[in-house]
Amino acid sequence: MSEQHAAPCQAPEDCELIRAIAHVHAGGLVVLPTDTVYGIGAAAGNATAVARLLEVKGRGRHMPPPVLISGPEQLDGVAARVPPTARALIRAFWPGALTLILDADPSLGWDLGETGATVALRMPNHPLTLALLRATGPMAVTSANPTGQPPATDAASGRAAFPRSVRGSRDDPTALGGRPTPGRRPRGGRAVNPGDPDGPDDFEDGAGILVLDGGPTPGPVPSTIVNLAGDHALAPVVVRQGALPHARLAAVVDPILTALGAPPLTGPDAVGRGAPKEAGA
Repeated sequence: MSEQHAAPCQAPEDCELIRAIAHVHAGGLVVLPTDTVYGIGAAAGNATAVARLLEVKGRGRHMPPPVLISGPEQLDGVAARVPPTARALIRAFWPGALTLILDADPSLGWDLGETGATVALRMPNHPLTLALLRATGPMAVTSANPTGQPPATDAASGRAAFPRSVRGSRDDPTALGGRPTPGRRPRGGRAVNPGDPDGPDDFEDGAGILVLDGGPTPGPVPSTIVNLAGDHALAPVVVRQGALPHARLAAVVDPILTALGAPPLTGPDAVGRGAPKEAGA
């Protein structure tokens, strides 16, 4: 779960990313692109920020958000175990549109809601969001829309989904994606990018929602979710059929399950049980 510090920005898109990194570190929410739909997220280890995420989304603690990570190395200290079925799926489909539900590490101090001692994890296939995750560490992310509404598939619809909370726009020279007002210092007096007069310097209070524009996404179909927690490690259950087809999952895990004497991931009973009404991106 290591974090990296952002380098000085050399272009407007670099400044946009550094602003988003600072905002997440300050407990703020960020609308971000993935390889499925846009998500809205917060630092997974910040309980206050996660509670605010659920509030903005309009859902209760009974629907905890999944967590996006920058790679399998961030599984350490998050998942209690990664069974062979999960490792095979990770090798085949990460980064990509696959969310895996695993047993949470007993020492994990996150408060994502009523998780049942599990954690849903995904490595998205989007370079901008992966850069964000490498700097912030794991983020709790749900689809960028109020519960019950269609998911956002571009930055404009992400802004429109939360009109009272989104902070600034590209047309605002001091807002996300633009240049700060000359001579303006950050709240608290600490610069995100010391020594860079054109760097981002006013997004460290965590207020509002920032939008990280990564262009349109393939949506509106979200990721496929597979439960591999507990006894499901050798009896995987597809709890949401998404962008990744069931047949491709079965092609990877069936040989492993068969070799272990477990039933293959085939047939209608393997799909749809316990599917959430709505989950992450």
